[in-house]
Amino acid sequence: MYRIDAEKAVHFCDGLSRRDFLHAGALATMGLTLPGFMGLQAAGAVDPKKDVNCIFLFLVGGPSQLDTFDMKPDAPSEIRGPYKPIRTTSSDIQISEIFPNLAKHGDKFSIIRTLHHKAAGVHDTGHQMMQTGRLFQNGMEHPHAGCVLGYMKGGRNGMPAHVLMPRPIGPTGGNMPHGQNAGYLGKSHDPFILNAEPDKADFKVPDLLPPDYISASRIERRRSLREIVDQSVKQLEANPDARLLDENFQQAYTLMSSTAAREAFDLSTESAALREAYGHNKFGQSCLLSRRLIERGVRFCTINMFETVFNEITWDIHGSAPFSPIECYSDLVGPMLDKGLGTLLEDLKQRGMLDNTLIVAMGEFGRTPKINPAGGRDHWPQVWSILMAGGGIQGGRVVGKTDDIGAYPVERPVTPAEVIATVYDRLGIDLETELDSPGGRPIPVVDFGVKPIMELV
Repeated sequence: MYRIDAEKAVHFCDGLSRRDFLHAGALATMGLTLPGFMGLQAAGAVDPKKDVNCIFLFLVGGPSQLDTFDMKPDAPSEIRGPYKPIRTTSSDIQISEIFPNLAKHGDKFSIIRTLHHKAAGVHDTGHQMMQTGRLFQNGMEHPHAGCVLGYMKGGRNGMPAHVLMPRPIGPTGGNMPHGQNAGYLGKSHDPFILNAEPDKADFKVPDLLPPDYISASRIERRRSLREIVDQSVKQLEANPDARLLDENFQQAYTLMSSTAAREAFDLSTESAALREAYGHNKFGQSCLLSRRLIERGVRFCTINMFETVFNEITWDIHGSAPFSPIECYSDLVGPMLDKGLGTLLEDLKQRGMLDNTLIVAMGEFGRTPKINPAGGRDHWPQVWSILMAGGGIQGGRVVGKTDDIGAYPVERPVTPAEVIATVYDRLGIDLETELDSPGGRPIPVVDFGVKPIMELV
């Protein structure tokens, strides 16, 4: 890959330094060009009639199916755990008492209770499979579903196609990729990363505004930065990276200097009552921000509820430090999801956005049926539950059934690949579409024979 940097400091003729250039160039790019999108549309890879958006809520840590969406009240106490089931507005769905607000929206969402995989029961593998549909092998990193959507359809209204917030998943013990970038599609299709905490009073997005050390009189000169580089660095003309810069620089500049983009990320315009309804925490305010971004042109938002499982209260309830106790489900993480997701469903419904906005709330695996000696539950990829709503998903349904202790599927087992296939189907992406890998080998968006979960559509 051609490197823009050099051993010596480089200053351009308008006084901008290489550091200034790299600051602008570090912005996430917007994705596919219009001719590329039109070509895919003509080939039938994307359905122009399906302009559906998506919000991924990644419940990092792995929620316990037995304490959230697949309650077993008749099981022994060491299985059923401390929480009781409650009714929802759907006669077919009961969920944990830790979700009283969410229970009011049972007619809007459906639950898949038989997710499972056979890979190692570590966080990283689950992250990969639930966000890309595949386990990474032989050094091949597959793209996140939001990055595929950006690649296929590109940005809209001058906004990024895919925004990840508040920050990427960090260490979770496996030291492997988490599946939150564009993988072999290339960095130009990576998500725009918020890298900020939307619940803070001084919240602002670092890459939306030029750095303070560049005066306002010099901001406009960035428009000609590509031409300056083309003149100063001749090698750029013959290098593929020049095309990348040519296609994406104007879009990156537009985002950085756009008043509309800054307004989209400005939560201060929302009422205090609505912000309180979502919850004054990173997750709740990220849910609110995702609604604003989808409303203004972003196609896909990924929200990481947590960034690590170490020394932080999360869904990872092993029972002892550095992990979390099972009591945190009622004290902290349950109420956070209850307020954030419940309010998001209602907000989207009231604004007429739920029909064209798919919501997927999911973790990377489930938890052991039997409570361990520390009073918690350990990793269990053999079965777990996720929630889907909006975007054409039928509400009030349950897919799959587990055994009497919530340990294994007994009816309609579902794989992560089927979840991703369902997401692509709702987004209008043909499941037979092939993507180009670096070696030129075409790779289908899902493996041959993988189908959407038809019970939901």
